[in-house]
Amino acid sequence: MPALIKNKKKHLKTIIVLPTYNEAENIPILVKTISALNIADLHLMVIDDNSPDGTGQISEELQKEYGDLILVRHRAKRMGLGSAYRLGFTEALSLGADAIGQMDSDLSHPPEKLPEMIETLKNTDVVIGSRYIEGGSVDQNWPLWRKALSAWGNFYARTILGLPLRDVTGGFRLWSRKALTSMPMERIVSNGYVFQVETAYVANRLGLKLKEVPIYFADRKWGISKMNWRIQVEAAWRVWYALIDFRDL
Repeated sequence: MPALIKNKKKHLKTIIVLPTYNEAENIPILVKTISALNIADLHLMVIDDNSPDGTGQISEELQKEYGDLILVRHRAKRMGLGSAYRLGFTEALSLGADAIGQMDSDLSHPPEKLPEMIETLKNTDVVIGSRYIEGGSVDQNWPLWRKALSAWGNFYARTILGLPLRDVTGGFRLWSRKALTSMPMERIVSNGYVFQVETAYVANRLGLKLKEVPIYFADRKWGISKMNWRIQVEAAWRVWYALIDFRDL
């Protein structure tokens, strides 16, 4: 009788895109933490916008230490979150990624959730790390006004756009290759954090399956937040424009 051949578990080639600007304190910790998870065929693509604090150079040193876990791309100037993700998505697809991720580089997103998110992606199109479903939460030390502002931003966007999600502004996500190749990224022109809202809206309009998993969102310990009034204003008006820009989908 021939020996039974066990099916080998297929690993998804996963590339996580990490936009960076002045994250010199955080990027070594993040890389070390993710490396310790020993996730098969996972790679991190750092896209640095010529950080004055040397984040790009530090990432190059990390590449020497961690080998093909790290990919580094340098841009000549600060060009914004949305354009970094568009570049990263394009490159990840060209490198044959099965799963393409988004993640902040400031240690706010919990790396230990990556195995669960990768496994969840095998049965859906997009996995979203959610602060606002059962089991999710934001930093316990946030002041009340900040918690209220974050919750209001999500309510504002998901109500206007009719999204079946609790967390539409979060940036911890995994996309299947099939899902990402169906997205008209050239039409998503927002560059601040509203990029997250627009991509969620377009994905929903296209009928992609979106699955939220709970995460704890921690406040950054090192470095300075990139959020400013221009980004907040862009987010407020771009939500309305999304209704017009993607009405044909």
